[in-house]
Formats: sequence, C-alpha cells, structure tokens
Amino acid sequence: METYELNDGTTLPRIGFGTYPLRGEAGITAMTTALEAGYRLLDSAVNYRNEFEVGEALRRSGLPRDEVQITTKVAGRDHGASRAVKSIEASLETMGLDRLDLVLIHWPNPSQGKYVRTWEGLVQAREQGLVTSIGVSNFTEEYLREIISATGVTPAVNQIELHPRFPQARMRAVHAELGIQTESWSPLGKADAAYDEPAVADAASAHDVTPAQVILRWQLQIGSLPLPKSANPDRQKANLDVFGFELSGAEVEAITALGREDGRLFGGDPRTHEEM
Repeated sequence: METYELNDGTTLPRIGFGTYPLRGEAGITAMTTALEAGYRLLDSAVNYRNEFEVGEALRRSGLPRDEVQITTKVAGRDHGASRAVKSIEASLETMGLDRLDLVLIHWPNPSQGKYVRTWEGLVQAREQGLVTSIGVSNFTEEYLREIISATGVTPAVNQIELHPRFPQARMRAVHAELGIQTESWSPLGKADAAYDEPAVADAASAHDVTPAQVILRWQLQIGSLPLPKSANPDRQKANLDVFGFELSGAEVEAITALGREDGRLFGGDPRTHEEM
C-alpha cells in the first residue's frame, strides 16, 4: 500500500476503510474481510457506535497491531480538554487497545465554542502516548487557523466531505498551505454518486475500470485520502484496486468540474451543522 507522509513524520495508507454504519457481527465480518483484502486503515468514531467491532475485527484478522492503523473521533458531547482525553481513554477501553493511531475532533460545533480547548485535549493525549497522530474533521479554514494559533500545533489531518459533486478545491488549497493531509468522507458521493456522468463513465471505459474506481483514482490524484465503505468483499477489493492505472490531467479536471455550490450530501456545513 502506498502511503502519505503526515506533518508529524508518520504515514497513512493512501486509501482507508470507512466503517460507518457497520455494526454487530455483520460489521465485524465486513471489517475483517476488508483487512483480508489489504486495507490497513480503519476509520471509526465514537458516534458510529462500532468501536468494539473495530477492535474485534483487528483481533480476528490475526494481523500484527503495528500493521493496522485505527482512527476514532471525539464527539461533540465530549468537547473540552479533559473530556476529550477521557473520551480517548474510553475509546481505547472499548476497542481493547493501548493506543490509537489517529484521533480527530469529529465536528467543530462552533456554537459550543470549545473546539480550541478540545484540540488542547488531543495535544495532551498525544503527549501522554494515548494516540500517535491527531487531527480534525469538518473544520473550516477559520477554525483550523484558530486552533493552530492557540496551540502552535497543526492538525495532521482534516477529514472533510469530498467527492465529485463537492471537490473542495478551496479547502484542499488551505490544507496544502498548512501542511495538512486531506481525508475524504463519502468519497464516492453515496446516493448522488456521479457514476453516469460522462466525465466518469468515459474515463471508466477508457481505462477498463468501474466508475467507482475512477472516482477513487481521482481522489488519489488530487492528493486526498479516500475512505470508501462497503460490506461486499468483491467491492472492497475493487475499491482498493486503483493503483494500476492513471487518469489524464484532462480527465481529472473534467471530474473536478462536476462540483456544485450545493453539492453537499445533506447540507453539512461545519459553520452550522453540529453533532453531539
């Protein structure tokens, strides 16, 4: 698996496996088959309510702990420095792990006004050895610059909604300036996936791959780390099989041009959308 180097000197696989909303025995099975297929990054969150399943899938896979990177996210109800640290400790207990590879603030929840203190908590958790890398999710440029200014610590990752209908060119440029790795949630676009758009369908035909593979390859070529989710083992393998072809510059531009101002899947603007 090819990797991205983060600003803290660690690395992440260039593709990860999204685990929402995989739960229960079926969820454990799906995560285990993903690991068998070659995924080495499992993306979870407190609010996904599947942290136990992530830990159990890792154990059942038989893979060495150091070969698999595990992400979780601190929920809005645990904002604040001490609460964030306690949330991370609880996640470790639930997963049955002694450390996490990456912890993110799930949403900034600006009306609470606690995301700076929460970031301070993640910095503290890293210093305590509870987590290797720390980052955020759904942060705008304003919120990123605020936490960096307050702490002197730049997030390693910002996980944002990013797919052909919403390519986030502005935020990708901000991340490049600040040295933050972009991660993409809902990287294929879910129900609004652009599979039938000529820019995607024509590229799929030209490279003899699926439209989903084209979009995931586009994600890689714009420098993002996509987190596709599938419980289907064949689709899991196909989503990972995107390193054997390359889109042309024109193909990348055509897919990016599918973006719309209203391209968000559910109106999840981080300035107004909040989750507890």
